[in-house]
Amino acid sequence: MMVQLRLCVPADLSQAVLECCLAQTGTAETAHHRGASVVPPGDLITVQIARESAEELIGRLHVLRVPELGSISISSPDLVLSARADEAEASAPGESADSVIWDEVSRQTGEDSKLTWSYLAFLLIATQLAAIGIVTDSTIAIVGAMVVGPEFGPLAALAVGLVERKWRLIRASALALGVGFPLAMVVTAAAAWLSIPLGLFPLDALERGSAVEFIYHPGPYSLIVAALAGAAGMLSMISHRSSALVGVFISVTTVPAAGYVAVALVLGEYNKAAGSAMQLALNLVGIVSAAVAVLLFYRLIGKRVSPSRRRPTVGGRSLVSRRAR
Repeated sequence: MMVQLRLCVPADLSQAVLECCLAQTGTAETAHHRGASVVPPGDLITVQIARESAEELIGRLHVLRVPELGSISISSPDLVLSARADEAEASAPGESADSVIWDEVSRQTGEDSKLTWSYLAFLLIATQLAAIGIVTDSTIAIVGAMVVGPEFGPLAALAVGLVERKWRLIRASALALGVGFPLAMVVTAAAAWLSIPLGLFPLDALERGSAVEFIYHPGPYSLIVAALAGAAGMLSMISHRSSALVGVFISVTTVPAAGYVAVALVLGEYNKAAGSAMQLALNLVGIVSAAVAVLLFYRLIGKRVSPSRRRPTVGGRSLVSRRAR
C-alpha cells in the first residue's frame, strides 16, 4: 500500500527535505513545486512512498521541523498503477498491513477522545437502549446499544496517551469517560424512575431478565473478553478495518453494564448494581490494558525512528547540521 505525503516547506528548507525524501527506502515518486505554497510561503513537495517506510520518513521530517515551519499532509490513494510503486513496496521492509504511522494513530484517537455533544448524545442513546433491553429482556436492544456506544474512542485514546506519554490526550480521554458514563447513568436512572409510575415496566423486571444475567455476573471470562476486544479494537484501528471494530463493540458490555447499574439502583437491586459496576470496571481496564499491550508490541517490532536519537542523513552527512551551517 502506498501513501502520499504533501509537504509545505520554507524555500530554504526544501532542499534538505527533498534529499531526505529521495534517500528514504520505499520512495517511489517525488515532485518538487517551487514557490507553489503561498501560506506559508515556500515550496510544495509531494512524495509517494510505501506505507512501511512512511513512519521513518515522517520521523526524519519531524527532526527537520517540517510540522512547525510548514505542514505534512498524509493520504492513502485508493489505487496506484506504477511499476516504480511496486518496486518501492518490494524494497521497503515489513508489510504494509503491519506498519503503523504513529502520528496518524494519535490524531485519530485524539479526535475520538474529545468530550463533545455528539459523543454525549451517542452515549446517552446507547445507555437508554441498553436499559430498555434490560427491562424488556431484549438481547437485540442490548446489542444495538453496544453498536451505538462511542466509548471505544476515548478508551483507545487513553491507551495511545499512556504509550506515547501524551498527558493532554490522557486527560481528554479520562474526562470523556469520567463525565460521559456518570451522566449517561444519571439520565438513564431518571428515565427509569419516571417510567415506573407510568407502568412501562414492572418492579420485578430484573428478576425475569434471564437473557441479561451476564451483565451483572463478572468473572474471569469478563476480563478475558474485554482484553480480547481491546486488542482486536486497537488492531482494527491500526489496520483500518472498520468491520472488525463493529465486532468489538458487540463483544463487550460497557454500555449495557452502565445501563444496568442505573436501572438496578432505581429498583433497589443494590447487589446487582454492584456486580454490574464491577463488570463495567473490568471491561474498561481490560480494554485499555490490551490496547496498550498491542501498541507496545508494534513499537517493539516496527523499527520506529526516534527523532530525539536519530538525524536524517544523505550519504553519511546530517541534513540538520548542514542546514545549520
